[in-house]
Amino acid sequence: MKKRNDVKVVIGGKQYNMGGYESEEYLQSIASYINSKTDELKQNGGFPKLDSDIVNILLQINIADDYFKVKKSQEEIEREYSEKQKENVDLKREIIGLQAKLETYEQESRAMKDENLELQKRLIRMEAEIEELKRRY
Repeated sequence: MKKRNDVKVVIGGKQYNMGGYESEEYLQSIASYINSKTDELKQNGGFPKLDSDIVNILLQINIADDYFKVKKSQEEIEREYSEKQKENVDLKREIIGLQAKLETYEQESRAMKDENLELQKRLIRMEAEIEELKRRY
């Protein structure tokens, strides 16, 4: 069972206690991420004039935007991975088919070599017979 970690983090200049079963480094990185998103919002000119509820909504929208972009990217990677897996299976099937053809061709080649050897032997015997017949007549 994982140990629960309680960590003091600073978000927006205020200290909070954050708890979870993730590492302290991970929890700190969450706080850092929220601070960086808040800093992005502050770079817009009208930020100091906004109501804190609006600021929180904008922060949530920005975080949700990041989430959906990452999710879309992950789905695309998973789709590409699935396509590559299918392509890999197809290539393996093709390799198996080509290996079977190669084995067939190798068997045919061995059979042809054997047949060629037998024909050469037959030719030698026939030539010997011809020579024998020439000597007799």
